[in-house]
Amino acid sequence: MIEKNYQPADIEGRMSRLWEEAGAFKAGRPERLDAKPFTIVIPPPNVTGSLHMGHALNSTLQDILCRFERMRGRDVLWQPGTDHAGIATQMVVERQLMERQEPGRGDMGRAKFLERVWQWKAESGGIILNQLKRLGASCDWSRERFTMDEGLSRAVVKVFVDLHREGLIYKDKRLVNWDPKLVTAISDLEVQQIEVKGNLWYLRYPLESKSFSPEDPTSFIVVATTRPETMLGDTAVAVHPDDERYAHLVGKHVILPLVGRKIPIVADEYSDPEKGSGAVKVTPAHDFNDFEVGRRHNLPQINVLDQEAALNLVGNEDYLRGLPEASREFAEEFHDLDRFVARKRILTRLEDFGFLEKVEPNTHMVPHGDRSGVVIEPYLTDQWYVDAKTLAQPAIAAVRSGATNFVPKNWEKTYFEWMENIQPWCISRQLWWGHQIPAWYGPDGKVFVAETEEEAVGNALGYYAEQEVITPEQGREMALDPSKREGFITRDEDVLDTWFSSALWPFSTLGWPDDTPEVKRYFPTDVLVTGFDIIFFWVARMMMMGLHFMKQAPFPTVYIHALVRDEKGAKMSKSKGNVIDPLHLIDDYGADALRFTLAAMAAQGRDIKLSPQRVEGYRNFATKLWNACRFAEMNACALPTEFDPTQARETLNRWIAHETARTTREVTEAIEAYRFNDAAGAIYRFVWNVYCDWYLELAKPVLLGEDGAAKSETRAMVAWARDEILKLLHPFMPFITEELWAVTAKRDGLLALAPWSRKAKGLTPEQLAAASTANPSDALIPPVILALDADEFSDPAAEAEIGWVVDLVTAIRSVRAEMNIPPATLTPLVLAGASTETKERAPRWSDVIKRMARLSDISFADRPPEGAVQLLVRGEVAALPLKGVIDFSAEKTRLDKEMAKAEADIKRVDAKLSNEKFVANAPEEIVEEEKEKREAAVARKARILEALERLKKAE
Repeated sequence: MIEKNYQPADIEGRMSRLWEEAGAFKAGRPERLDAKPFTIVIPPPNVTGSLHMGHALNSTLQDILCRFERMRGRDVLWQPGTDHAGIATQMVVERQLMERQEPGRGDMGRAKFLERVWQWKAESGGIILNQLKRLGASCDWSRERFTMDEGLSRAVVKVFVDLHREGLIYKDKRLVNWDPKLVTAISDLEVQQIEVKGNLWYLRYPLESKSFSPEDPTSFIVVATTRPETMLGDTAVAVHPDDERYAHLVGKHVILPLVGRKIPIVADEYSDPEKGSGAVKVTPAHDFNDFEVGRRHNLPQINVLDQEAALNLVGNEDYLRGLPEASREFAEEFHDLDRFVARKRILTRLEDFGFLEKVEPNTHMVPHGDRSGVVIEPYLTDQWYVDAKTLAQPAIAAVRSGATNFVPKNWEKTYFEWMENIQPWCISRQLWWGHQIPAWYGPDGKVFVAETEEEAVGNALGYYAEQEVITPEQGREMALDPSKREGFITRDEDVLDTWFSSALWPFSTLGWPDDTPEVKRYFPTDVLVTGFDIIFFWVARMMMMGLHFMKQAPFPTVYIHALVRDEKGAKMSKSKGNVIDPLHLIDDYGADALRFTLAAMAAQGRDIKLSPQRVEGYRNFATKLWNACRFAEMNACALPTEFDPTQARETLNRWIAHETARTTREVTEAIEAYRFNDAAGAIYRFVWNVYCDWYLELAKPVLLGEDGAAKSETRAMVAWARDEILKLLHPFMPFITEELWAVTAKRDGLLALAPWSRKAKGLTPEQLAAASTANPSDALIPPVILALDADEFSDPAAEAEIGWVVDLVTAIRSVRAEMNIPPATLTPLVLAGASTETKERAPRWSDVIKRMARLSDISFADRPPEGAVQLLVRGEVAALPLKGVIDFSAEKTRLDKEMAKAEADIKRVDAKLSNEKFVANAPEEIVEEEKEKREAAVARKARILEALERLKKAE
């Protein structure tokens, strides 16, 4: 018995337990061993994370695909797991230690600190996976993986060692994004560009060949900078090769103010003659562009900051080399000053000596660490790198050849632009939590990369014995007694970037590097669903690693979903206070309503504007479905075992079979094409409009009438169409559909494992009945369940008749609304010049049409009467005589006022959108909101024009 009220909270937990107890989502179920596999790997969320709206969208779309393919008979593996999130996890545990007033990381030591992190992970890590279960994610939870579990760690070490042996991993001194608070290199994804109101300082650099005077412009060259503290590391001034102002100075030198270093003036196209003075300072160790300029001109690289962004001058050989003795006093004075304190003092000193020409306010973007919140420094340091350019070539070729396709396709351009200009990938991080780099250093700095410490020791002993640094006897002692080799080799303290381990996710989670059955069966995966922001960091790197180690692309399709914004189109952020918590929406409206909202709005290439009201609307949709199933139950609608929907006799029932098959095809094709919004839209229209508003309404007279063949058939067809609806809706709204599947009939199996709607042709009624409830292991069900055959159920005659009734009632209702006709006012209908088919149909459906369209009577005439509003319904004229029912003059006046208002709205928006200043300066969401207002006003104007035209013809 279906409960009177739909309560999501009462259903969701119970359905989750039901699925878990049945092992419904396990890959490799015995009955599917001969089925074609379907594999998706979940983008592993951070072990520290909690569910946000991006996760909710991503997981909903993946779950739709997995439930859809599972119902089509595939052996589905949706691989779950979490990422160890090096920086985030280390910060969480360090914060916990501080809050509990326990010894910090440095006091604890590495080993004890890592013990503490593992303890935290066991107690608190992975909360997000339980939140994904609340959303209904049908992952194979028995196969959960973690990027630092034993198997994945072994895969990471093997990949590092193999790539190093191939020369594709190496150590180099380059600029990195450096977080001086966390004291580590970070990736571009962890850098947030923030607009800051600062200054642009114009500095005078004296020419070596002239005596400096602030009043003599020929004695110096002016450069502009936003970071004066970095000038201490300048090694050149650059001007454009075609800038005639400075052509005579190229090759000459300036004296670096305060420092006294002689540095050259070089010609380089990086300098823009249109910006500032046209001359720029070059600091190769503190700016990414300057680093490249420095390499082109073979300039020294002078790092003047330490790891915590304080000036590092005393003892800095690169800085002190070649400087006059007086400069050493300056170094001692400014050494160890924080970068921003140093900035103020340097500017004061520059001004005192006449080197500061002017200061201009300057609003510019400044990189900040997204976790630490501090300004990021481009920092010169030794790090481990992957030769990404070499690995990128097969990955580029795979997309160009179509072996892997992006959906929407425009994201391929983004992929190519980055991959074809790819830089070496910095993979080392100065953290303790993560995969420690498998490299050991000998006493002379010689590096030994190996999968184990024993292997590294063996390699080192062999090398140093050959070099005669140790004797054979010492080598044997150290090999036999680990205590004898103390300090002989030391392991690299850095860990690997978390993206390094997640790059292996599609195959390491399956047991690679072992040759496991899972690797053979489930790799490559079928599709990757992810966000555009990690195309570079994750998608591209999985492509590189998959092609290099597995010799094939890890997925043939990459579906890139859009961003979830707030209802006004603004990006969600805590600072704006517009973040929508998916868990709160689940609490308020249920997981099914949230899932359907996200799917219905997931148009390819278009961001989602989400509001709680939208979710509430789809909660109402779920209630509509619930009540429709209760209506069917109360009218004893059940599916007899002998029922064959293709043999229905009643026109109405043939029509709903036709519409069901058509919708099944639309939904199937849309999911296959990753048009989730089209699939959701098709099933929504069918359930709400076709099944509930039309079919059940038109079926009421039969269901409430006397028993007979028509009533029995209609009861069966109501139940059959309901079951097909539950199947079609299940990938989108799994909880409510599973519940209704269980309570609307006595069934042995779960809806999650029921076959997707299938062909009926060629099966006996008994086989059909068995297939509707059978486990997918049934021999009747092929490895991939086919959709209902729309041709088999096609019934043009039934569609023509019932479709005419639907279109006629809809058109009359529309006109009544346009003309403000009160619901209590009944109007006559005249069918003018009606065809023979229409003259036959109208009497059959007269009572229904009059009731649903609020008509007093239906008549026929050769031509429309005077004072009638004419409607064109399927090529024939239907007229509503409204003379005396409405005041034509007053209605025209009302519509004219509405037209003037619509035109004013259009004019107002056009004025805004034609204002270049408004479009350039207004937030993106405001501009989009204005465009939407214009579209709504244009649509309103079109409807008013149509109503005015009808009035004109009726007068």
